[in-house]
Amino acid sequence: MPARSSTYLKSNVSMSERGFLPALWRFSSRAYIPDWFGVLLLALANLAILFFTPFHRLFSLDDRRISYPHADPERVPVPQLFFFSAGLPLLIITLYTLAAPSTSSKSHKLHVALLGLSTSLLLTAFTTDLIKNSVGRARPDLLARCAARPGTPRHELVDWTVCTQSDAHTLHDGFRSFPSGHSSFAWAGLGYLALFLAGQMGALRRGAGMARVVAAATPLVGAALIAISRTEDYRHDVFDVSVGTGIGAVTAWFAYRRWFRALQARKCDVPYEREEPEEEAGFRKLREVEMGRVAGLVNGEEVGDMADEWERERERV
Repeated sequence: MPARSSTYLKSNVSMSERGFLPALWRFSSRAYIPDWFGVLLLALANLAILFFTPFHRLFSLDDRRISYPHADPERVPVPQLFFFSAGLPLLIITLYTLAAPSTSSKSHKLHVALLGLSTSLLLTAFTTDLIKNSVGRARPDLLARCAARPGTPRHELVDWTVCTQSDAHTLHDGFRSFPSGHSSFAWAGLGYLALFLAGQMGALRRGAGMARVVAAATPLVGAALIAISRTEDYRHDVFDVSVGTGIGAVTAWFAYRRWFRALQARKCDVPYEREEPEEEAGFRKLREVEMGRVAGLVNGEEVGDMADEWERERERV
């Protein structure tokens, strides 16, 4: 069967795939250059969005929902957020990959794991900031930030121009309540770390010990505590934190599953391989492999030469 598969694959390599440009494209694909280029674009988009001011919604000075005190310092400042959500997952993933025994290439696993972590963090940050600036919802501590000038009507809707706050960042950031950036970023990084550990330890496979589940879920406790701290500082309400948590968790799952198998799979600790496309390109070849007309791999399992048997079975039925 392997000999037949090799003959089929080699016979279907077109002359157009043997030049310099096709070889360059295959190399860039195996090195994940298009994916890293996407990460670079996300990083640039995150930098660009920092220069935009949010939409400023009208508010009232007698609104008790935005009358909470302004906490300074925060329980989890931004530098700590970056350490717990980005630096710590990067360190743990690197050390675990290099130290733990593996049936696959450690360099490839580490490469795609860090690529997934970068994608999760940057995509989450961009999505969150885009929504923040578009919605322009007032934070629970907006009035303390604003310091409205004397004589401002208390029972009427007013805009941000009544504020006397001299620090532009403090004032404009008061209109970036929804969703919570701390929550989404924490779940994007620590949530991704939890998925990675669960996959490497087989925590969700049948028969796995409870100790593995607890170890894999530990980063989620940290993410939850960071999210809760935002309500304790009166920077967000429960709705802001819940939506931020959802954005980070969903993005982390998307980034992880893009390069790793399902957590219940037999080889959940092995990332997908990006092989050189020697065979016939496109969905036609994939369809032939799935139908068993030619030998190949489907979800890591070898299949092939099954079409005739299926056809004979159907005729007997």
